[in-house]
Amino acid sequence: MAYSLGIDAGGTYTDAVLICEEDGTVAEAGKALTTYPDPIGGIKKSVSMLDAAKLKEVNVVSLSTTLSTNTILENKGFPVGLIMVGDYNIPDVLPAQMYCTVSGGHDSNGEELKPLDIDAVAAFARSVKDRVSAFAVSSLFSVRNADHELRVKEEILKQTGHPVVCGHELSQDLGAYERAVTAFLNAQLIPITYNFTKSIVEEMENIGMNATLLMLKCDGSAVSIEEALEKPIETIFSGPAASLMGASYLSGLKTCAMIDIGGTSTDVALVLDGLPEMAESGAVVGGWSTRVKAIRMETVATGGDSHVYATDDPNRQIHLGPLRVMPLCRAAVLYPGFLEKLRETKLPPRKSISQFILPSVFYVKTDFLPIEMTALEDLVYDVIDSDFPVSWADMFDRLGKKMPMSSVLESLVKKRLIQPIGFTPTDALHISGEYAEWNAEASLLGAQKIDRLTYKSAEELAGYTKKQVAQNMAAGLIAYLVPGIQKRDIEKVLSGKYHTKFAVSVPIVLIGGPSKAYAGEIGELIQAEILTPKFSDVGNAVGALVGNGVYRTDVLIKKIIRDEGDLKLTEYSLFHGGRSETFTSYQNAYEKALLIGNDYVMSKMMKTGLKDSQISISHTEKSFQIGADTPHEMKLSFVGVGTSRYDIQADKIPDFVKFINPEKSKRI
Repeated sequence: MAYSLGIDAGGTYTDAVLICEEDGTVAEAGKALTTYPDPIGGIKKSVSMLDAAKLKEVNVVSLSTTLSTNTILENKGFPVGLIMVGDYNIPDVLPAQMYCTVSGGHDSNGEELKPLDIDAVAAFARSVKDRVSAFAVSSLFSVRNADHELRVKEEILKQTGHPVVCGHELSQDLGAYERAVTAFLNAQLIPITYNFTKSIVEEMENIGMNATLLMLKCDGSAVSIEEALEKPIETIFSGPAASLMGASYLSGLKTCAMIDIGGTSTDVALVLDGLPEMAESGAVVGGWSTRVKAIRMETVATGGDSHVYATDDPNRQIHLGPLRVMPLCRAAVLYPGFLEKLRETKLPPRKSISQFILPSVFYVKTDFLPIEMTALEDLVYDVIDSDFPVSWADMFDRLGKKMPMSSVLESLVKKRLIQPIGFTPTDALHISGEYAEWNAEASLLGAQKIDRLTYKSAEELAGYTKKQVAQNMAAGLIAYLVPGIQKRDIEKVLSGKYHTKFAVSVPIVLIGGPSKAYAGEIGELIQAEILTPKFSDVGNAVGALVGNGVYRTDVLIKKIIRDEGDLKLTEYSLFHGGRSETFTSYQNAYEKALLIGNDYVMSKMMKTGLKDSQISISHTEKSFQIGADTPHEMKLSFVGVGTSRYDIQADKIPDFVKFINPEKSKRI
């Protein structure tokens, strides 16, 4: 029997699933902690949990990973030289340290504005070639004419031999600066993605697996590994995209909203008629605006690992996140003896109590190397162990009976030099018995240690935390579905004080390990059908595999009127992929645009293993027209959709837990 393997390396867990190609059902699933910063260890462990004989029958492997996103967020990409061609607006802040601007570029019709200063390009390339691993280039209006970018690429290859990424290869949208950022980030990621892919291929060979390797993009589609290596920037945010596709597949719904409950955050998105709702602008990662097409999503800074704490506050306020900590229940399993340490820790002096100094908070060193440390940071860092968590009391003793400063601990956490451990929503679910992955006794002890600050028993704190998490998720969903609505207005309705509720007309599918635990609470807050499909805890990995049937491209036709003495000559320029073609007839240009768009999408989708009979291509048109004449501009947007090789048979749709609001909640 043939199988397909889906893998999702998320922020907390790495999931692996086997799908039977005969009937599309999930045969097996494995879950392991994600290894950081190199996810290959977690991938190997999760895959090793699956049946070895079935793994040898795998035909397709599809990956979703946070590797690209984390690399950009942590500024750990390979050094890249950036060349910007043309006189366009360049902000004072750039992602590149080594860059130059040179004369050149084109106008909106694809006509050359200034000659390319190729000598300046060569000089810059020679000056930085020993300090960079790749180059990126973006030229003004290269989407209309890529000649200058291609000439820069040729010259850099001649001078250095380093790989070169061109902006027009990554985006067909206008915005030379945004394409420059996209090209730069993409160039940073190429060596990292290559090494990661090489490790995956080696592991496949070790297992005896001869399969096609795919990677999920952030628009919910899977691409060949060759294209992923050329454009790794398009794999940012592939995790939420995988969750959305997994939610649709596991529930059997072509239209649904998705809530993905992760460790750091919760993501909300929507799929309509089998296609993810797309963001109007490009993805923003690490504060940089790109031209990468991604699903539209709402991210809520609440997850299973969000820190739940209280300080010496007369208002008795209990805080939820945004700091991410390791749950106490997990620490008790990872560190033998931690339970006793937690049991012995006492409440610190009231004047020292903060989010970072509590009887429920501990620290352990990470593998990151310390850089740019202050004297105070050095002192505190030195008294924290790398193999066992330390409490505030341990640090107090080791610092010569001096309390560590909260600001110093916070700085070390932000620099990722130490990992905090504390009470979380995951611990709350362990107390209530709704989640039993780790050590529930540690969760109970942690809640009891801070009861004098929360003014709640362990059970009361667990219930309160669960309701707050559900309310944050519901608020995120409404904010997504109703753009522009004020947060305070959402909170007023969700509070239940106004005798009304939000009603959602599409089913809501919950994805993530603890999803079943929150179905009831979310259903009480929102009038909707709430589904938690079987295998929802590994829905991301399922989505990494089934999202293999979407590809998009745009073709532009532009009317150009040229003065030829006493005559005005009308031409129609067709633009696609940085290349142009001129026609004397609009109809001829239009017919060629249809041919180019359809052929391009078809060729790209067939590289994912789909056959032409499994692919249907449609297009939409958006024109700018004055009077009844031919359009001044016509944009044709093509979308190819593939028939999934894993369409589940109607009688084999997996079981799911379904929560529908009780009748009383329907009285609005």
